[in-house]
Amino acid sequence: MSWKNQLRKDPMPWLLESENPGVRYLAVRDLLDLSPDDKKLKTARKLAHKEGPIAHILSKMDEEGFWKRPGTGYGPKYKSTVWALILLAQLGASVKEDKRIRQACRYYLDHALNPGPGGQISAMTNNSPSGTVDCLQGNMLWSLMELDYNDSRMDKAYEWMARTVTGEGVASMKEKHAPVRYFAGKCGPTFACGANNKLPCAWGGVKVLLALSRLPVEKRSELIERAIRHGVDFFFSVDPSTAQYPNGWAAKPSGNWWKFGFPVFYVTDILQIAEALVALGFGKDPRLANTLELIRSKQDEQGRWPLEYNYDGKTWMRFGRMKEPNEWVTLRALRVLKSLN
Repeated sequence: MSWKNQLRKDPMPWLLESENPGVRYLAVRDLLDLSPDDKKLKTARKLAHKEGPIAHILSKMDEEGFWKRPGTGYGPKYKSTVWALILLAQLGASVKEDKRIRQACRYYLDHALNPGPGGQISAMTNNSPSGTVDCLQGNMLWSLMELDYNDSRMDKAYEWMARTVTGEGVASMKEKHAPVRYFAGKCGPTFACGANNKLPCAWGGVKVLLALSRLPVEKRSELIERAIRHGVDFFFSVDPSTAQYPNGWAAKPSGNWWKFGFPVFYVTDILQIAEALVALGFGKDPRLANTLELIRSKQDEQGRWPLEYNYDGKTWMRFGRMKEPNEWVTLRALRVLKSLN
């Protein structure tokens, strides 16, 4: 069955006729099955980098390669380097189109990747390995890959991330003199996080799986493959549509799981679980069926999805009005459904 048959109505004309060049580019890139050399695709990509959100965010970048303040770029939320790179990646930006993006990616790794043996990406101002956490490590590796940035230092960061999932070769927090160990935030295997009462954090786990999904199959070591299997088993340990993952101090899952949004930073939604599992080849797994049905159920009669979570007033710009049909969320949902074919 064609993915478009799963829609109440085809929203492609709405996306392709959008006033936003970024929306038009992603619709052309991800939904039209064009060759990478297609003239229409190249034109849309160039325009998306010259006008619209990508161009606006890049105009705010310091020429040295950071946003807001030099260093590891975690603060201030949500306009510093970390958040700018995540957002640019979600907007479809690429180092191939603007040299400033390459400069920003290089600057980020220069300042946030710990130079020691671990490979931790840090939120600490001194890039200490103790500043690592799953959502940051996963988000940033996914973003760098999505931005088409290639840097051999990322191999070490990927290995650290995979080891922290399986627990292989990582000492406990108590072994303070071990060269590679867990910390207060990234405190144990299977996405365990200090911010989630030392229990596995599904929000962070989604980011890790997304990053792992971006590695080409030929670059996946046995360690990476084990980490993928471990992570997938965790997410299928319950019906993903219920989000019944460990809640730390909360009595029930966060309501934000069921609010599909844009952009997506560390707060996660069920749609992003589907994005990760589909990207890893589990789109037709029967355990994902209820999740896919939940995604389909949120479309309106025109085949569009509403914006249910946003960062208005916090990040660089608005991406639509709450509870109204939203081009960016619709793109996210359509990519998942199209990938099922």
